[in-house]
Amino acid sequence: MATEVLVPTLGESITEATVGEWLKQPGDKVAADEPIASLETDKVSVEVPSPVAGVMGEHAVKVGDTVEVGALLATVDAGGSAPAQASAPQPAVTQSPAGSPSPSPSQGDAAPVSGGYGNHGAAPVGGDGPAALSPSVRRAVLEHGVDPSTIKGTGKDGRITKEDVATAASSKPAASAAPAAAATAPAAASGRKEERVKMTRLRQTIAKRLKEAQNTAAMLTTFNDVDMTAVIEARAKYKDLFEKKHGVRLGFMGFFVKAATMALKDIPSVNASIEGDEIVYHDYADISVAVSSPGGLVVPVIRDAQDLSVAGIEKTIGDFGRRAKDGTLKMDEMRGGTFTISNGGVFGSLMSTPIINPPSRQYWASTASRIAR
Repeated sequence: MATEVLVPTLGESITEATVGEWLKQPGDKVAADEPIASLETDKVSVEVPSPVAGVMGEHAVKVGDTVEVGALLATVDAGGSAPAQASAPQPAVTQSPAGSPSPSPSQGDAAPVSGGYGNHGAAPVGGDGPAALSPSVRRAVLEHGVDPSTIKGTGKDGRITKEDVATAASSKPAASAAPAAAATAPAAASGRKEERVKMTRLRQTIAKRLKEAQNTAAMLTTFNDVDMTAVIEARAKYKDLFEKKHGVRLGFMGFFVKAATMALKDIPSVNASIEGDEIVYHDYADISVAVSSPGGLVVPVIRDAQDLSVAGIEKTIGDFGRRAKDGTLKMDEMRGGTFTISNGGVFGSLMSTPIINPPSRQYWASTASRIAR
């Protein structure tokens, strides 16, 4: 019996997504709750699990299609078995003109993959047939411009890992081709070239919202010097002991967030927001922290930061950073911040004036690079 797999609820105000990749192909065995597809929303990638165990049926949509919440993605045959051709039948033998037998491909043979990444996520792994790439590995493949069909996976069941992609990229010849997703214009007579890469939904949304904020938000920038001598000395003295005890490095962001929560308690109006004709004051500090990811800037929220220690804050930020790179942050984790901190010092800047990223609509604190270093 075929079970329909529908586009799940993606979060408040999000009604559609783009099919990023298929993690399971028709005929593949599927376990209950095993991800079968990855959807790209305006903010994060969302994996869609199978509601039942069985065999993957037909895909109702293709990679790159836009789908709405509740739309049909695919079907899964509950309790079914993989087709017989999945057991790799022997190719038929035909007689060549010279009289020697030569194998001829059967109708069920897969077409060769061209362009390095033309099969939208399925790549031969270790010679054992196609295996789906996870979203993080897929992003690494696109970033490094490597052909996944040439990589031998070292992960579970021969799957390709991000480390495998990095290793392949480091050993790739300098004259290797660019990622298949990039369309390179013909070179002009002068040798000048252009490269056009289609933006992801995330980058399109970032560009749209930042421009909208620039047009509609009242923005002010002010710079102040802070004496960080005591903090720098404390960090240098205790960072090794701190990491050994708490399992996370002691950075500056933990101090920044803790200091901000104390200041917000003393000056409640800075922790307030305007909704309609009302000013909303918060007795809690939900601190949004700008985090860089392969798909663009994301702003996850540290809930009730006023109740966390510096170690708790550093652990939360570290977790956000790892999951931002893997694309596994949840929609609810990037909603409802009351104060936002963006540290431009990590990029080597002396001063910066970030644009407010709605709906994180309050204040931005930008730290000088001389302090962050």
